[in-house]
Amino acid sequence: MSQYTIRPLDPQTWDAFARLCEKHNGMGFGECWCTWFHPRCRDLDVEVEAGRPYKEFLVRQGRAHAALVFEGDVAVGWCQFGAPDELPRIFHRKEYEAGLVSPPDYRLTCIFVDRNHRREGVAAVAVDGALDLIARAGGGVVEAYPQDTGGKKISSSFLYGGTRGMFEKAGFAYERPKGKNHCVMRKTVPPSVQPEDG
Repeated sequence: MSQYTIRPLDPQTWDAFARLCEKHNGMGFGECWCTWFHPRCRDLDVEVEAGRPYKEFLVRQGRAHAALVFEGDVAVGWCQFGAPDELPRIFHRKEYEAGLVSPPDYRLTCIFVDRNHRREGVAAVAVDGALDLIARAGGGVVEAYPQDTGGKKISSSFLYGGTRGMFEKAGFAYERPKGKNHCVMRKTVPPSVQPEDG
């Protein structure tokens, strides 16, 4: 995996992220630009058009976070993460909240890999990158909501949350089911020790 590097989604990496989104018709269903889990743009106190303009607004405001996987200067995947107030929307909310004991510090809500780089381990690299960025930000309890595939093959369009097996390899523990074929998994990420400035 040494050909890949991780960079955070921010104004400096926006263009690379946008190129990856444009290559895949804006990501997700209805060209969501990976905004579905964010608050609805109509709930903001400023007017922002949905899709690309909304995502760019959030990134430039420091209100959208992701680990971008780069091959050279090209973004080939990402893992979106953020605090629950940054990513408040969640599928199967009633069932999720019924089993919730304590809220996480972070959620991993969306993983995407360029179609030319699938089955190369990029999704796992993206998750590891997100966990590293979370550690650098002070760590905490991280939740993920992957597909619990039970070993069955599932279309990649439904694997936006990754698979249970991938998260088990990343050290996440299974907590409970959530909706059809999904589950809640958790991991506590310790803060990383930053080298002191010389």
